[in-house]
Amino acid sequence: MRKYLLAAGVAAAALTLASAASAATVRFWYHFDNPDNPMTSLVEKFEAANPGITIEAENVPWNSYYDNLYTAIVGGDAPDAAMVKLFAQPRLLEMGALEPIDDMIANWDGKDDLLDGILKINAGPDGKQYYLPVQYVVLYLYYRTDMFDELGLTPPKTCEEFRDAAIKLTRDTTGDGQVDTYGFGFRGGKGGHDHWLTLTLPQVEGGLDGGNLTADGAVAANQWTIDLFQKDKVFPPSAPNDGFQEIIGGFKQGLTGMTIHHIGSSNGMVEALGDKVSAVPVPACGPNGEAWTSYGDESLAVFSSSENKDAAWKWISFLAEGDNNVLFNKATGQLTVTKSGSADWDLHEKRFVDATVNSLPFAAVLPSSPATSDFVNVVWPTSMQRALTGDITAAEMMQEIQDLYGSE
Repeated sequence: MRKYLLAAGVAAAALTLASAASAATVRFWYHFDNPDNPMTSLVEKFEAANPGITIEAENVPWNSYYDNLYTAIVGGDAPDAAMVKLFAQPRLLEMGALEPIDDMIANWDGKDDLLDGILKINAGPDGKQYYLPVQYVVLYLYYRTDMFDELGLTPPKTCEEFRDAAIKLTRDTTGDGQVDTYGFGFRGGKGGHDHWLTLTLPQVEGGLDGGNLTADGAVAANQWTIDLFQKDKVFPPSAPNDGFQEIIGGFKQGLTGMTIHHIGSSNGMVEALGDKVSAVPVPACGPNGEAWTSYGDESLAVFSSSENKDAAWKWISFLAEGDNNVLFNKATGQLTVTKSGSADWDLHEKRFVDATVNSLPFAAVLPSSPATSDFVNVVWPTSMQRALTGDITAAEMMQEIQDLYGSE
């Protein structure tokens, strides 16, 4: 009898703890600019499947998102979970704000449906998982199929093939003696560092913040890229100042035969060009076939200060699963992180989804470094424009970037 009562007491205690764990309120921060916001529907679906867990989802304006998040953490008022980007991970770890979720992922039924390699990209500097990916984009190569077919070209897989195609695409199509079509729409203005990194970084051993940017091979790679403009003349003359609107507009209008961007531009491309546009992964420019392209991320995290970590994990893993993740991402225009969702994705045409997924194995983010902000916003656009116009040499440009990252 005593054993029975003891067992019953233990069972009752366990039931009480389980009930307490399931009876929780999860404060969740996110940022959606799209007025077609599916969060209410997702919350209702989750709460129906998880009685006792209440989700308080707050859409925080993007312009003040991280200022508000850091302030809330320091003030002891952090949400239980939130959307987060990789650039914020070092600071959040330094603040001790992130809860490791390796064990949670290992026991999660949805883990095998995540795209291959995406957890590796999101891993912390110590190899642990603090972020659960929820959406992403990857830059790839857009090309004009009509121009390629006319000239008998195939999409380039290497940098040499890319240069050869760009040279052949650069021509006078009207017979007036003036070049009117260029091989590649290079973004020389702010935001174009991704173009330059694709063509140059695979030959920089150690990368931006750990390599020798002034080594002969690195300088030669930069010179090769500059020569595409100065000697081969396969970029439009406006390239040193061109930004997003110029490279996309020029491509649609037939001014260029190739450019680099992500799936966010694909629907507009198809609207303008129909089947005259397609996409493939960017060319491999490294000496041993290495390639680099930019990964744009958005993930979910549970905060270490949360008193409802299990409930918070249930919520964020729900958002990363199957149909839920598809619904989440159709509001943002970015891509689902699931294999099942990618196979049935209909917001963008399949060829652009395929180009994105096939680029994941070599997609990467910029260094998690204080220098990266200055690199993106000041040093790279200024030095790139000066190098393209001949005001500084390829070596001097690389020295400026080396000084930035070497000064930390």
